[in-house]
Amino acid sequence: MARRGRVGTVAVATAVAFGLAACGGGSSSGGSAGASGGGNKPYIAIVSKGFQQQFWQTVEKGAQQEAAKEGATITFTGPPTEQDVEQQITMLTDALAKHPNALGFAALDSRAAQPLLQQAQTDHIPVVAFDSGVDSNIPVTTAATDNKAAAAEAAKHMSELIGGKGTVAMVVHDQTSRSGIDRRDGFMEWMKANAPGITVLPPQYGGGDQAKSADITKSIIASHPDVRGIYGANEGSAIGVVKGVQESGKQGITIVGFDAGQAQIDAIKSGFEAGAITQSPLAIGEQVVAASIKAIKGQSLPKVINTGFAWYDKSNINDPKIAEELYH
Repeated sequence: MARRGRVGTVAVATAVAFGLAACGGGSSSGGSAGASGGGNKPYIAIVSKGFQQQFWQTVEKGAQQEAAKEGATITFTGPPTEQDVEQQITMLTDALAKHPNALGFAALDSRAAQPLLQQAQTDHIPVVAFDSGVDSNIPVTTAATDNKAAAAEAAKHMSELIGGKGTVAMVVHDQTSRSGIDRRDGFMEWMKANAPGITVLPPQYGGGDQAKSADITKSIIASHPDVRGIYGANEGSAIGVVKGVQESGKQGITIVGFDAGQAQIDAIKSGFEAGAITQSPLAIGEQVVAASIKAIKGQSLPKVINTGFAWYDKSNINDPKIAEELYH
């Protein structure tokens, strides 16, 4: 919790410095735009939780496709990793300094971002939250997976795979974003309600970093040699769990993941990972832009735009409906 307070201070400082901010640095992609977009085209600034993972690159692809349909201009930025809260706050500051017509935002730490979201509201810039969403009343809508329901589905499959008995561990990306909280709680709550024979260890947090998540996994195995299953709550976490189990040499551990990057796809096809939840990142990107255009026009929006999810494993990974939701 101490980190949240420190970052919150940084957020306030960057908010004060808002008017002096230069255009964003760090990992970025998408169309360029001036202070008010490109000519008469609506300009949407999108700030994601990261950019290094295939998930976020597919979200950007969906956003670019929808922007082309709508005749809009976008920028898409994200920090190098999902641990870089301060860098995301700087990117958010820079995005608002360009005076976009709308802002798409997936918060790493909602509390740290709050002063800048209030600035957007004051400047009449509609905010569309996506993926993890934002713990705030400021966004006009949130385009996201129902992360609690998706995590519950992962828990259900884990329980079935280990026969409803044993010890299960969790490696989660964070405890500050909405997706981290919901993917943790959805998994734990389903297990508590439906699997009395399963003991769920306290969640461990790896920041979505593969190397850190692998180290955490090896520590879990060393401390709990009886562990029968490990759940990785996002792409980086799940890949880290796979690597950690491989490096430990431990046999018989059931791995269940979340997201669908190439490394997880390969692990599932090989049988090393049992299965995972796939989101619809292309749809998330499309909905961020579509909702932003509606907000710019003053049209009403639902509180949440559910972009869907599905369980995939070796048995259905080549199904066309599943295959189109996997990102490479």
